[in-house]
Amino acid sequence: MRKIAGHDGGTIEQSLQQFISKSPWKWVPVRHALARHLDYLLRPQAWIVEPLVIPKSGAHSVGVERQFVPRLGKVTNCQQSVGIWLASERVSCPIDWQLALPPQWTSEPEQRDRAAIPGHVRSLTPTQCAVDAIVNIAEEWGLRRQPVVMEVHETDLFTVSHELASRSIPFILRVSGSTTVRAAGPEPAAGGEHWVSARHLLESLKSQLNSLGWPERNRPYSQEPTALLDTRVCLPLPPGSAEGRSRPFVLLGAWVERGGEYWISNIDQLPPAALFRAAGLTQRVAKDLTGVCRPLGIGDFEGRSFRGWHHHVTLVSVAQAITMIGKMRGQPVRAVPPR
Repeated sequence: MRKIAGHDGGTIEQSLQQFISKSPWKWVPVRHALARHLDYLLRPQAWIVEPLVIPKSGAHSVGVERQFVPRLGKVTNCQQSVGIWLASERVSCPIDWQLALPPQWTSEPEQRDRAAIPGHVRSLTPTQCAVDAIVNIAEEWGLRRQPVVMEVHETDLFTVSHELASRSIPFILRVSGSTTVRAAGPEPAAGGEHWVSARHLLESLKSQLNSLGWPERNRPYSQEPTALLDTRVCLPLPPGSAEGRSRPFVLLGAWVERGGEYWISNIDQLPPAALFRAAGLTQRVAKDLTGVCRPLGIGDFEGRSFRGWHHHVTLVSVAQAITMIGKMRGQPVRAVPPR
């Protein structure tokens, strides 16, 4: 509370605590208004999905469970959430947050009632939360659609890519080099599919690579690759899928100092360099999450209510927007000036 208020305590902090935990105000309209304002002001180039893992010592904060977190590669006691950020090369800001509730928080009536979790809220994985949020933003919020950039595990790749593509939502999905793909082309005869890893397919096409001639510009948040290559691929259908065949997507590969990077996209009208620039905006978000959002207290909510958590992260987003707008204008701004 204190970090959001920008105050050392007293009546402001107490009032804010009541406003977050007890007040019945609706957070969705606030996020809508914030998103529309930032969409106009920031001219974002991508919507970035940024997972946020919040370690917790106890078990009473809403959504907390001891669980395996793939991003950390270990089991930890935590909340898992995802933020949807508007990002440009200069600035980024979150406009929506979703809390991934483990099954026990929605299946046990006593625990659900204690956290005041609404009846329509389901237990979803962070990836499912992200996709639902993106679809809702794209179809209901009135923003100009930008490429959705997110990291997706291979087990979720087909579902995520086809869900977004079916709604004409542009995306650039970061995938592992071991992701299974097939070069797009005429449908092979049964049993004739030649499935390989994304890494293997692009390595086999390396003879086509040329050094990338970047225009001179200030791009401090994207590491320039030595080479880029894209090709069209299909993804394997999941078992029991009703789809007759997989639609073709763009596989993008970048060779950088830290190794190969790979993405699947449904954007086929942009050159590889433009896709890479949009994908690289995740670094802008990571910088602003660490440098602005965390210091403002995005992970500090200790309350037990679902509503309180959403109130808290919404106000942090507003505070970050004020801070970033001030930065754009060359005016350091506190979220709330001290008395």
